[in-house]
Amino acid sequence: MGNKQAAFTENQLEDYQDCTYFNRADILRIHKRYRDLNPEVIPKDFTGLEVQPKLKYKFLQQLPELKENPFRRRICEVFSSNGDGALTFDDFLNMMSVLSDSAPRELKAKYAFRIFDFDGDDYIGKEDLRLTVRAITANELTHEETEFVTDKLLEEADLDESGFLSFAEFENVIARSPEFMNNFHIHI
Repeated sequence: MGNKQAAFTENQLEDYQDCTYFNRADILRIHKRYRDLNPEVIPKDFTGLEVQPKLKYKFLQQLPELKENPFRRRICEVFSSNGDGALTFDDFLNMMSVLSDSAPRELKAKYAFRIFDFDGDDYIGKEDLRLTVRAITANELTHEETEFVTDKLLEEADLDESGFLSFAEFENVIARSPEFMNNFHIHI
């Protein structure tokens, strides 16, 4: 029926469907979007690849859904296999799956926590909150204003008064934020 070249084997597509919230058509559409970011590096055919190429952050940030996001670098770092912000197709598909409308709140909360945990110590401390406030406000607050907002955030969310937010405390904040699910997604 023609010379149509497959991007993936049937087994690859089945595996991707099993470990994401996507169907076959979604996966192929996501592959096209990924490839379109740098077609010189990303092949059309993934059927015989032993090692997937990576898209560097400079190409990934061109994705319309990331372009205006103040956390775009951090998002790419969290979903990157080695934390450098470059994504293989598997990393990219995982990112798209977690940020899809179909992913559950608990999974989104886990990744959101990792994104806001800039220093990777499994807590959101005062410096993590400062960096978050600066990113959200595009660095337009004074040092004093940033400190005030950071202190108020900790005061409201740090239930055990430890000086940082645990994942459980972060989940509590998310549970009280109905807009979280609307803001933590990418439409494919």
